[in-house]
Amino acid sequence: MSLKTLENSLHVLKYFTRQTPSWGVRELAKKMEVNHSIIYRILSTFEESGYLYQNPETKKYELGLRFLEYGEMVKERIQLSSEVYQAMRRIVDQTNESVFLTILDGDEGVTVEMVETTQNIKYAVSIGTRSPLYSGASCKVMMAYLQEDHQERIMEKGLESLTPNTITNPQELKKDLVRIKSQGWCLSTGEYANDVFGLGVPLFDFSGNVFGSLTISGPVYRLSSIDNDQTVAILKDEGALIQRYLKHIKYNR
Repeated sequence: MSLKTLENSLHVLKYFTRQTPSWGVRELAKKMEVNHSIIYRILSTFEESGYLYQNPETKKYELGLRFLEYGEMVKERIQLSSEVYQAMRRIVDQTNESVFLTILDGDEGVTVEMVETTQNIKYAVSIGTRSPLYSGASCKVMMAYLQEDHQERIMEKGLESLTPNTITNPQELKKDLVRIKSQGWCLSTGEYANDVFGLGVPLFDFSGNVFGSLTISGPVYRLSSIDNDQTVAILKDEGALIQRYLKHIKYNR
């Protein structure tokens, strides 16, 4: 297998997301603008190895059980300790909002842990959810601390509007990132999900590089009851403890 073939095959897997968990051959070929015979060979090869499963009724391909095994291996590597969970639990107790731990992975943020508030109306996402770095507090607060060439590369790929409040103008986004880095935290309202706010702080590894974020989130109508300065202080205090346990994490910058 050539390096280019391998690259194309791995690129195919990126299209299997929570939003589109299954694909037909011609459907995916059209989406990727690739000949359907090439897509068929790639999907068939992944199916034979257990990475994909073809639904016998719909004939569409879905992720196979082998990824479940790999997911468990990644969870074991990250080793989220009870101390990390307890730190997040304390944040929920003090802010009365859900808290999310997000890890930087290339050009995306991945939710690796979440502790929910007990309030009836709350915001929640599934563990493993991937999000673009240019939208929402948990991701933008990480993007603000990336090297400028990395930021440029993300913006060159295009800024998709997830909600009417998503910043899709590169120059406007650059100014926002400078402001976020200057103040050391990020507040977003309705950028990633409608009527949802996020308030997050960055997490750094032993070399001072950003590797994650810690963010509270909830419905926008409760934002008026949030004391930004006090909440940021809580996130930073507990974040310092979390950094201590997670500095060993390796990720793709």
